[in-house]
Amino acid sequence: MDQLFLFIIEVIGTVAFAISGIRLAAYKRFDLFGAYIIGLVTAIGGGTLRDLLLDIPVFWMQTPWYLAVTGISLLVVVVFRRLLVSMNKTLFVFDTIGLALFVVIGIQKTLMVDYPMWLAIVMGVITGSFGGVVRDILINEEPLFFRKDIYATACLAGGIAYWVSMSLGWSAVTSQIICALVIAGLRMGAIQYDWSLPVLSISPKDANPKDEGEK
Repeated sequence: MDQLFLFIIEVIGTVAFAISGIRLAAYKRFDLFGAYIIGLVTAIGGGTLRDLLLDIPVFWMQTPWYLAVTGISLLVVVVFRRLLVSMNKTLFVFDTIGLALFVVIGIQKTLMVDYPMWLAIVMGVITGSFGGVVRDILINEEPLFFRKDIYATACLAGGIAYWVSMSLGWSAVTSQIICALVIAGLRMGAIQYDWSLPVLSISPKDANPKDEGEK
């Protein structure tokens, strides 16, 4: 039952991330094959790196379902592209749910192979965000992961909430739900109220005079 539940979550998350990646590829005017690759990388990138680091079989290599689901996502975008363009907010919610689910599954899979909780949180962040990093690099955009937007921070906060819940003796299911809700809440709050992290920047006035002289 646990394996089936994890599989269903991964499929839902794959659809969410594949559609988000394919839509960005469409804005960049990629052809259909290029859009498919961007959607696939977005959907499976984080889980692939997680499984390689944990030295377990890579999840999408065990079944063709993930490749097929990405193809179906591409078809959905092609057929309903006009509708999807006008549904940015709805798709953001769907993408946020996918992010939350992927973090939960990253944590759960890591705990299932007997790694400590701190590493499970790291793997949860990787599962949820690394595919988006690769996607942004491939489409020549600054990765969202490194911007001030509340993205990876939301994954980290959700993982910590999972850890605290388990420490309090709450069930795994309850901890997973709390983790997902924290991530979704922070992502939606960041958009609604423009929450962001402080930006690290250096202005020309802060430059070392000695360095200026060396130039």
